[in-house]
Amino acid sequence: MKISPQWVRDFVDLDVNYHQLADDLTLDGIAVESVTGEGDATIFEMDITTNRPDAMNHYGVARECSAIYDLPLRAIEPKVPVSVAPGGDARPAFPIEIHDEQGCARFTARIIRNVTIKPSLEKIVRRLGLLDQRPINNAVDATNYTLWEMGKPTHVFDLDLLEGGKIVVRRAHDGEMLKTLDGVERKLTSEDLVVADAKKPVGLAGTMGGFDTMITEKTRNILIESAWWDPVTVRKMSRRHGLHTDASHRFERGADYESTILSCDRVAELILQSGGGELVGGPIDVIARRLDQAPVALHLSEVHRILGERLETAEILRILRRLGFELIPEPGEEIEFTVQVPSWRLDVEREIDVIEEIARLHGYDKFANTLPAYVGAVVELSDAEKDKKLRSSLLALGYDEAISLTFISHQDAEQFSSVPVIELANPLSEEASVMRTSMVPGMLNMLAYNLNRGSNDVRLFEAGNVFEAAGEKTAEFKRICMGATGSALLASVHQAARALSFFDLNGDVETLLATFQHDGIDYKADAADYYHPGRSACVVMDGEVVAQFGQIYPEIAARRKIKQDIFLAEIYLDRLFKRGLRAVRYEALPRYPGVERDFSFIFEDSVEFVQIKKAVAAVGLGELRSFVPVEIFRGGSIPAGKYSLLLRATFQSGERTLREDEVARWSSEIVKALESLGGTLRSS
Repeated sequence: MKISPQWVRDFVDLDVNYHQLADDLTLDGIAVESVTGEGDATIFEMDITTNRPDAMNHYGVARECSAIYDLPLRAIEPKVPVSVAPGGDARPAFPIEIHDEQGCARFTARIIRNVTIKPSLEKIVRRLGLLDQRPINNAVDATNYTLWEMGKPTHVFDLDLLEGGKIVVRRAHDGEMLKTLDGVERKLTSEDLVVADAKKPVGLAGTMGGFDTMITEKTRNILIESAWWDPVTVRKMSRRHGLHTDASHRFERGADYESTILSCDRVAELILQSGGGELVGGPIDVIARRLDQAPVALHLSEVHRILGERLETAEILRILRRLGFELIPEPGEEIEFTVQVPSWRLDVEREIDVIEEIARLHGYDKFANTLPAYVGAVVELSDAEKDKKLRSSLLALGYDEAISLTFISHQDAEQFSSVPVIELANPLSEEASVMRTSMVPGMLNMLAYNLNRGSNDVRLFEAGNVFEAAGEKTAEFKRICMGATGSALLASVHQAARALSFFDLNGDVETLLATFQHDGIDYKADAADYYHPGRSACVVMDGEVVAQFGQIYPEIAARRKIKQDIFLAEIYLDRLFKRGLRAVRYEALPRYPGVERDFSFIFEDSVEFVQIKKAVAAVGLGELRSFVPVEIFRGGSIPAGKYSLLLRATFQSGERTLREDEVARWSSEIVKALESLGGTLRSS
């Protein structure tokens, strides 16, 4: 937001140049990001944190300057004539009814009659122009000027266009229509809070006024509104209608409850200065409920403990009083105060909040640089070494680490998992409304992001947690998700390009799992239904599923506008990390030659290689170094429902040369094991 330091000087006599002022405000926590312009046209571009709506205006910045430099702060004191209702009638000049006390705690109004609507005074036009605010007319500009001066949003209505002679603050009726000042017809619901006359809505509370009651050149009588609106109500309404305004920005963060009369009078003063007219009666102030902030107990011993330095009591009192806090000493041996928090500081609720105010105004740069006391040693997490090994292996395999949101949509949660979800209380959007139950949606989105930007060969991995509801509690599980698409081999003068396949990903997964201790790994073809059947598998390590991988079903990829084949792998780290890392040991190359024997068998289609491998392993041949499939064949002379498999066994001893009769005996035992599976040895 933009702030004019010349405007700030209206409230505090600053004796520093603007660049020094910018530095001091930044150290104070009111960050000035840039300084542009010169002289009276100097502008600060400021970054005010969302918890400080009190500083989103010139008077709020002036209050900070008053505390920084210990200078008096001039109060805003509108000069408006004292007026009474016509005929001395004690009744309100315009009745106001608040039907929703939660949404509107206070509503203040003033009436001015016989106003001349015309351009604003040159000073107001110039100052609003410095803040990139377009002047409209003297009545509307008065509300904008008050907003930027003291931070309180207000609104002006054409009094003659309010029907029924009263204002009603209520919830809208389902289906009611309101044309707002931006010219948009908005369909309202019962969740919307509106300012209405006796017949219709005339404004979205705390957000934007209505088009049909706006100030025009024909306006002669004005009703000024200054109210306190519930932040949650305004925030939801603003999001529902996609309508973020300067007013909603402040009301969403908490406005000053006590400033409604002051801001109303300030708008009235500015209108009377430029457009004349007469005030009718005094302020109409309707209070539906009080917002009394609880006082905070402040112990000086706690101030010194937290800050690590003893500050003079006078310095502490000076800082807090300049910021508008009232302090009442409490009797007792320990120095203690009751701090009354000002109405514009809704962010201060606890003693630590008050101490933070003291620290930032005293100056963080004035505290000595010290490290907190610590007794003990750094304790490495139990799975740190395993995690490090997996990450380094993935990087070596050509995968880059990426990070996605831990939130996904309901639709993704239902498609990629079946566990109960954890709803977010205040989601960023419908696409990020639940904690992720699977890492697949995030990986698909990241792959799509790269593909949409012309990067066609992508390999990514993400390590993180997935979440699921467990009764009233939540459960977290560690996962790694790998994603790959594009080429396995790039084209060169030595080779043609080759697209990534299921077997490439299979090899990467095997490489990762091989770093952990295990007795055996099996594969099952029952991966999740979002994988392509026949191009996916589950990995079973010692009887427990530790991973699943394969090609994502093309229709699912197409929904994210992905045209390439996508391969993913999910590794369940909470299960895998139960096992230790495999110790790498050196073994010398054998001095004696190996002997190979081939076996050609016919098996039923129901017999898988996992069964074949287990049957041969059960024979217990110590000299059997490897047993692998070489060729598979179907059709021709092979009956339907069967296949021919060529298997190769390698025998080798580290102590001697093997004899032919030994190899023949071991081969015979292998044949028997395979025949026990229903296999038939082919003669040729």
